[in-house]
Amino acid sequence: MTVPVIHSLREQIREHIVEGIVSGRWKPGERIVERRIAVELEVSQTPVREALRELETLRLIESAPNKGVRVRNLTAADLEESYPVRAGLEQIAAELAVDRLAADVSVLEPPVAALYAADRVADSAAQVRHTVAFHRELVRAAGNSVLLHTWESLGIEVFTALSIRWLGTVQKSYAEEHEALVEAFRRRDPQIGPLVKDHVLGCAPRA
Repeated sequence: MTVPVIHSLREQIREHIVEGIVSGRWKPGERIVERRIAVELEVSQTPVREALRELETLRLIESAPNKGVRVRNLTAADLEESYPVRAGLEQIAAELAVDRLAADVSVLEPPVAALYAADRVADSAAQVRHTVAFHRELVRAAGNSVLLHTWESLGIEVFTALSIRWLGTVQKSYAEEHEALVEAFRRRDPQIGPLVKDHVLGCAPRA
């Protein structure tokens, strides 16, 4: 298998490993062998090593001398830790973006429409993808590159997927909950920041 040149080679390898972890190809506690990935993807070990370092900063994997790299045995408590940080960032983003989104919420509407379709067939992969797309557009609308970079560094998509697939964390209705946020932006709700914060915290897994 040759990695297609879409983003950087390191990013492609990272996504390959992430998908393997989320899908269960590599289970918690299982070793990830750098050389095998390099052979499978027909790349050198250097970009594989770089991708693994990135995933270690996201706390998805852990390494130890003479023991190699393994998938972390993440618990609900581990996954839950990122949510208060994310909630705080998205509260700030919502408050910065409210004027822009009150004038035009069109960037938030496609993910909501896609979530309705995903909800109908209980497609968890699509629910994760479109949920993250919604929140990414919300953060982007704040127009603050430092805020966006910090939010992205939390590995939102990975931890959302793991919360759903490993722990069975689900919302009552992904689409309806996000449509309610769209309506709050549309009416310029003065409580939009706390609303977004509570929404994010409500999605956190429970230890």
